[in-house]
Amino acid sequence: MAQTIGILTSGGDTPGLNAAIRGVGKACLSHYGMRIVGIRDGFRGFMEKRTMDLEGDALSGILTLGGTVLGTSRDKPHKMPVNGKLQDMTGVIVANYHALGLDGLVCLGGGGTQKNALRLKQAGLNVVTLPKTIDNDVALTDTTFGFDTALGIATDAIDRLHSTAHSHHRIIVVEIMGHRAGWLALGAGIAGGADVILIPEIPYDVGLVAQAIKTRRSKGKPFSIVAVAEGAISRQEFEAQQLSSAKKKDRKPKEPVAEPELVYAERTLRLAHQLEKLTGLEARVTILGHLQRGGTPSAADRLLATRLGTAAADLLQQGRYGVMVAARGEASEPVPLEDVAGQVKLVPQDHPWVESARGVGTNFGD
Repeated sequence: MAQTIGILTSGGDTPGLNAAIRGVGKACLSHYGMRIVGIRDGFRGFMEKRTMDLEGDALSGILTLGGTVLGTSRDKPHKMPVNGKLQDMTGVIVANYHALGLDGLVCLGGGGTQKNALRLKQAGLNVVTLPKTIDNDVALTDTTFGFDTALGIATDAIDRLHSTAHSHHRIIVVEIMGHRAGWLALGAGIAGGADVILIPEIPYDVGLVAQAIKTRRSKGKPFSIVAVAEGAISRQEFEAQQLSSAKKKDRKPKEPVAEPELVYAERTLRLAHQLEKLTGLEARVTILGHLQRGGTPSAADRLLATRLGTAAADLLQQGRYGVMVAARGEASEPVPLEDVAGQVKLVPQDHPWVESARGVGTNFGD
């Protein structure tokens, strides 16, 4: 009998999700004669047994679409809000997996999805995952689909802000997504020619940032672009976090702590105010927010999502489960979920991108 495969998207929407759905679906259907069941709205829809048909024309015309035709949610199988309380719905999801006659499940998502998929594997389900996130922080893969599109959007924004910064002799602080990892701010900052790049992995001294801006002004450049990851923190905040974490003994001592988006925005506004006071220049803040996650996926993301999606179909045919399909150069490699779940790919302080940025005079506030 033909295999029946379920597929869902989980977490934040990301450019390339539809390309990945199409890659998995078309390869499973045309090459291996499998049946594909689309699960709506992530693990929430799986728990509620809400599905859609992914046969025939359902996969046509979605390659270039942003978002996800399946819908998504951030609900976790083991901590799902039901009737006003967080409940473990893993058993319900397992029962629905069998009731739908599934032989395998493909989960498209970021770091949280990898952890949730591992839990479902441990509950006995045949799971394969694909790495998506604009933050590019999923461990053990060269890159994630969604990153290239967001990188282009953020770079374009910095390009556009250069003219107004130059015209008004201002500091423009551009907040770019990235809670714990600074890949997006780093890449966009380099590609957009930002004068200062602040990322979570390199805690900054606002005084050193201000001094770099004043040095530019003394050289006849009375404006600056500051690209800041939303999770970037000052040295003082970083040290306070480490002290708090050490006391609680519940977090790794060198890992920045994720916080609500409002906290990030307040921190960015505070940074701009501090730079105004220290430099005497007007500072303006632009928060790109969800603009970075929307719109048509880039050619690179469509290609990557299609490559990983078809590779997932091959693994399903071979009966290789419990793995994430990682990008390796122009190929792919299955990586055990146990090795991926709970890990974060952070920017090394000696990464070539960091060294290149320093080489052209970019300031990191350190």
